[in-house]
Amino acid sequence: MLGRHLLGYLPVQLAQVLVGFGSVAVFTRIMPADEYGRYAIAIAALSLTHIVTFTWLEAAVARFHARAEKRGRLRDHLATAYGLYLVIAGLAGGALVLGVNILPVDPKLQSALGFAVISLILRALLQIGLETHRAGGDVGRYSALEAGYLMVGFMVGIGVILTTDLGAAGVFVGTAIAALVMLVFDLPVMLRRAAKGRRQPVRAASFARYGAPLSISLIFEHLLSVGDRFLIAALISQGAVGMYAAGYGLADRLLDVIFIWFGAAVWPLTIKAFEKDGAAAARDMAGRAAGLMGLICFPAAAGLALVAGPLTTLIIGESVRAEAASILPWIALSGLMKGMMTYYFHEAFTLTRKTGVMATIMAVSAAFNLGLNLLLIPVFGIAGAAMATVVAYALALLACAVLGRRHFTLPLPWADWIKAGSATAIMAAAVFALPHSGAAWIDLLLQAGTGGVVYVISAYCLDIAGCRSWARDARLLFRPAGV
Repeated sequence: MLGRHLLGYLPVQLAQVLVGFGSVAVFTRIMPADEYGRYAIAIAALSLTHIVTFTWLEAAVARFHARAEKRGRLRDHLATAYGLYLVIAGLAGGALVLGVNILPVDPKLQSALGFAVISLILRALLQIGLETHRAGGDVGRYSALEAGYLMVGFMVGIGVILTTDLGAAGVFVGTAIAALVMLVFDLPVMLRRAAKGRRQPVRAASFARYGAPLSISLIFEHLLSVGDRFLIAALISQGAVGMYAAGYGLADRLLDVIFIWFGAAVWPLTIKAFEKDGAAAARDMAGRAAGLMGLICFPAAAGLALVAGPLTTLIIGESVRAEAASILPWIALSGLMKGMMTYYFHEAFTLTRKTGVMATIMAVSAAFNLGLNLLLIPVFGIAGAAMATVVAYALALLACAVLGRRHFTLPLPWADWIKAGSATAIMAAAVFALPHSGAAWIDLLLQAGTGGVVYVISAYCLDIAGCRSWARDARLLFRPAGV
């Protein structure tokens, strides 16, 4: 079941990779450094605002779906969710529009933030349906809608930037249009599912009790991830934010895609196992996923660090390329720790609904990161921000791993993680031994190809997470009938 779910979500992850790398490659070329810096600030502000306003509701929709379905109260569950959305959209939407118009920022950044608010309201409405499909195991519909949203938004955004003078605001025009297109297909379906359901204050209160601490945790986690961009803008410049965001986006985005893939596939299965079959079944599902995370994510993070030079040369525009390569290895390491924390160790708190503890950990980590940034950015520039992020994530990961065991004991597949680390070290040694041609595309192909082959062979020999059985299953699929 886990393998089928991972494959089912693969189209979304391929779209995420294409848009993630494509946005860095294209936007850094069609926008100057200052404009890309505005985009980076607007996207950071948009993400933070989304977490503050809607994420708690979306998380509750996903968490309580299995319970509502089991008790035959799914219509009430959805009706309550859409009722809460209307209240939040009305209150928060009005406040955000007013706030953007009175902000003392330059008109171009103000325009980007204004379109970002519109995109946020529409995306949040679509997200209720997406979380419902994902929690209900409707992988095909979820994948089609999410992949469609990503690709339409990306292509329309590029078109708007190239044909108008909106600049960074064009990105959010694209995402708003994409959300509208997907809502045309999905909202009627979701409203039929919620028809005749009752909006229940008790259910809404349960949503808030679960989701509010989770949102607070994610606010601090987001500040831990992107808060340094606001400090870089204040202490250095918007152009420096563009350089930092380009390198950060290249490394963090790919790792985020991989971890989101695991989260989308594994989280609904783990919740269902927990609600229907108990803690032991949930632990078994989580443990298998953790072994696979090590198999795939360890070499992905190391690989990004190893090919930082040629990768940034080929993908990132020259105006923001200068320091992106130097911070990419730091961000790859912090991205690995962030992914393991968010998509594995946080499960101990979310399964048991102890999200308040998680929020406290992330608040302390974000405050620590803020202090480190204030110390290191004046000395080391944007490299100091990257260093601070690594240290802060290391402490947050350790705290979540230790304190989470008080509430739910997640398996720690040390054997698979040690094997994955060993295979990754062998891969790194092989890449370091390669000569440099001087041509970025040749170096990238040679390093990535060699590293990939060496890692696959090493993983097979060490049988990380039982990967040999995958090869046997694949051979059976292609064996002629009767053989």
